[in-house]
Amino acid sequence: MAINYFSRCAKMNISAINPAMPPTTLSVKSRHVAVIGAGAAGLVAARELRREGHSVVVFERGHEVGGTWVYTPQVEPDPLGLDPNRPIIHSSLYSSLRTNLPREAMGYMDFPFVTRPGENRDPRRYPGHREVLLYLKDFAREFGVEEMVRFETDVIKVGILGDGKWKVRSKKSSFNDNNEIISKSNAEFDDEIYDAVVVCNGHYTEPRIADIPGINLWPGKQMHSHNYRIPEPFRDQVVIVIGSSASAVDICRDIAPVAKEVHVASRSVADETYMKQPGYDNLWFHSMIDHAHEDGMVVFRNGKTVLADLIMHCTGYKYHFPFLDTKGIVTVDDNRLGPLYKHVFPPALAPYLSFIGIPWKIVPFPLFEFQSKWIAGILSGRITLPSQKEMMENIQAFYSALEDSSIPKRYTHCIGQSQVEYNNWLATQCGCQGVEKWREAMYSMASEKRRLLPEMYRDEWDDHHLVSEAYEDFIKYPSASNL
Repeated sequence: MAINYFSRCAKMNISAINPAMPPTTLSVKSRHVAVIGAGAAGLVAARELRREGHSVVVFERGHEVGGTWVYTPQVEPDPLGLDPNRPIIHSSLYSSLRTNLPREAMGYMDFPFVTRPGENRDPRRYPGHREVLLYLKDFAREFGVEEMVRFETDVIKVGILGDGKWKVRSKKSSFNDNNEIISKSNAEFDDEIYDAVVVCNGHYTEPRIADIPGINLWPGKQMHSHNYRIPEPFRDQVVIVIGSSASAVDICRDIAPVAKEVHVASRSVADETYMKQPGYDNLWFHSMIDHAHEDGMVVFRNGKTVLADLIMHCTGYKYHFPFLDTKGIVTVDDNRLGPLYKHVFPPALAPYLSFIGIPWKIVPFPLFEFQSKWIAGILSGRITLPSQKEMMENIQAFYSALEDSSIPKRYTHCIGQSQVEYNNWLATQCGCQGVEKWREAMYSMASEKRRLLPEMYRDEWDDHHLVSEAYEDFIKYPSASNL
């Protein structure tokens, strides 16, 4: 559902790409910047901001870096994640999760995600989640990011002041017996003033739930994939998995060996779809659920009926910023966060409020890096933004392009195939190298292989020439000196 925003706006005779802005002779300014979150986005943001000469404080609720890549076996007490007062588990990882991107393409540009020595490291091209966490810790250690992080610190509120600066209210957090993050009831608030705030809190904690007619009377159980960890609880059950993206593809195959039956429902296939998955005796693919009955039956649009024990929603997440008070300037409407110029800056608050990691269906770490470089350069005055009016016109052109292409509002930040053009545009603004040709080709080949061979794409591949190109490129980086 992605739209090539740049090409679309060009056809409308509306400039989507501002002329490249090389470094200027303007005096570079140092700002005091708060970064919210020490996951993959927050870590590279902190590095780029400090490289640009800014003073940086990173706020992290947990006790280590890594964000969503910090696995925990704990789940939330509300399996659907609808209770606003539930204790939040930040991670959505399941135990068996492996990356769905090859490590060479996945890593930051100048810190290759290569196999590194050490106990319990995972050398596979598509490693398990723990290897990604260790890579992020390697990155933080290599660039001294951890010294900027305030661990176990929960951001309660971020609000704009009358003089354009930002007040960040935080509170020390702690962990209960289940390793869930809780705020210390007797902890005092800390209020601090910053020139700018960069929001990097991720968007994998607030579940989206499918709307199913009759579900309120259906007697079975429901949960969201956010709270899935291991397959054993589903032994001998009939499970319906809703979704067609990475988590649904993985989880249905993860639970099939123990479940009685697994039925996968998807909106993205024709209504008559009904197919048994080759290699499995108990895994079927359907069109979307039509309705649920109070007798426990679930009816699909293909006419098939299943008596199910549980429905698992692998249906994505909502953008959620409960700490952020912009006085209504920035809103979330049907999962469109906006208005945002290039998915980063709200024009009325730019450049002192920015967001990293909002786009999806992307190779995340390099995109975070390009966005971080752009934000850091703009805050220092080395790179300039268009006027507020020009940014709003650009956003409106983008929204019109989506509407003309009949793309739903909730897909506003799904950039998919246009991500390379987006990243290269950011690189041009920053005056840095864009996406390498091998990385672009590797991503395309991996995506196609994942679509055609979901059972084996992680362990069988035919892009050896691209791997060789990547490692030739990696040699120039000190962090890859162990190759």
